[in-house]
Amino acid sequence: MKVVIDRKSGIPIYLQLKKHIEYLISTGFWERGKQLPTERALAEELEISRNTVSVAYRELEADGLLVSYQGKGTFVAGQDDAKRRRSREDRLLRIIDSSLSDALEIGFSLDEFASMVVRRAGEKKEFLSHLELTFVECNREQVDYFAKELELGSGVHINPLAIEDFADVRPADFELLRHTDMIVTTFFHLDQLKALVPERAHEVIGIALDADITTMIRVARLPREPIGLVCNSELFAQSVQDSLSMAGLDFPEFLVCTSHRKEDVAGLLGQVRAVLVSPGRNREVQRLLPEPMEVIEFVYRPDEGSVNMLRSALVDKKETRLTQ
Repeated sequence: MKVVIDRKSGIPIYLQLKKHIEYLISTGFWERGKQLPTERALAEELEISRNTVSVAYRELEADGLLVSYQGKGTFVAGQDDAKRRRSREDRLLRIIDSSLSDALEIGFSLDEFASMVVRRAGEKKEFLSHLELTFVECNREQVDYFAKELELGSGVHINPLAIEDFADVRPADFELLRHTDMIVTTFFHLDQLKALVPERAHEVIGIALDADITTMIRVARLPREPIGLVCNSELFAQSVQDSLSMAGLDFPEFLVCTSHRKEDVAGLLGQVRAVLVSPGRNREVQRLLPEPMEVIEFVYRPDEGSVNMLRSALVDKKETRLTQ
């Protein structure tokens, strides 16, 4: 399966490469023990920098999906490799042990250290309470879903804001963007949103989106026949087509219906044997099926690394506000 890099997507190239490799491993296209191309060879094939490949490989090693052997190369981690790799808990314990050693050196007792850790964690949790975040996307079907999917801790209120045309924004939306605690969008619209509120450009955070692995596996199992997509916007349709292309999933015909007219949706369903639907249109499509067929809700989820980065940024934001 060929790795496809989209230089116009706004998503960092190393992250595209990382997510594609994760997909190949999770779906079994790349089995345990498979040797990956060298950093130089893959960089030349994709026409990207070797450093970009190196960053992706290192992050995948840190996640335990890849393992490198001096003089041999990089491989998909096997069961034994997975057992030997550092787990997230192991990494955290190393950080705690290091901090504990420093605390003992400067005269704190174990009980004092433990008490301060508990107190500091409570303070960080309190920092997030009553924080308002506005999540911006170009179409309603995605913005509502992501607002529900983002799990940032209790007390964080997420305002979903759909801006279909960044050149024509309502005054009320401008007002919200100027006064919300933090603005979050996808990498697709990061530059547009920064240009929209330049005075807050440094506070706009972009997150990456992943097509849900379970969804992609179901699509991969479909016979290579014409398929349809029922959604609310051409932008969402293009995102789905890009995701399928990046995964190497090609169909002889890809029909799209963004209309809500029953006859238009029924017309598409009469031409295919399987249909993809955006979140929110599943029930509507199910009621109009002319015959039993595979209906797959096409789901995108926020990238875990992006969400972790966002949580950290929220804490920093709240701390800054409290010290002002």
